[in-house]
Amino acid sequence: MAINPQITNLIIILGMMQVSKRIPFEDPQVLLGVRILYIVTNLVIAGLYLYLQNKINAKKDLTTLKYVEPPPMGSADEPKLITTTVHSYDSQQLRALWKSQLMGVGMMGVMHLYFQYTNPLLIQSIIPLKGAFEGNLVKIHLFGQPAIGDLKRPWKAAGGLMGMGGQGEPKSDKKSIEQAERAGSGGVKEE
Repeated sequence: MAINPQITNLIIILGMMQVSKRIPFEDPQVLLGVRILYIVTNLVIAGLYLYLQNKINAKKDLTTLKYVEPPPMGSADEPKLITTTVHSYDSQQLRALWKSQLMGVGMMGVMHLYFQYTNPLLIQSIIPLKGAFEGNLVKIHLFGQPAIGDLKRPWKAAGGLMGMGGQGEPKSDKKSIEQAERAGSGGVKEE
């Protein structure tokens, strides 16, 4: 039985907070070393995402993927039928990963450069790298795991704080797809 990634993230954060209290960030050499560590981990993640993009484009899996995307939590909208390909779905997921990583770098830049916080640099050097290697795209395209079970597309949306996501999980069972087709909600193929 594997430990939930959110629990391990919490353990890492709490441990690194204790470690960062003992690191002399006032020393310019130490601060430079932590900054370099942060930059290197982000370059590793960028390299990983570029590699994934090449693998996804090389496979160019045009297998049709149909699923019903639930409406956002609290919305009165109907569930939407999505028809796409595995290649398009993986590319869309990779774009979301890039966007998330760039948002994290932007927020860290503001926190560090504008507000002069240094402790989060150490934590943000580890957590995003760990998260990148735990992602479904990495498991399938880098580690070669088959897309079955939890890796079967469409993937469940990553839960937010304490596993409370903003919407339900996508449904790909035949009954849900037929129901959405009858309701006429979507079905237009996304490119």
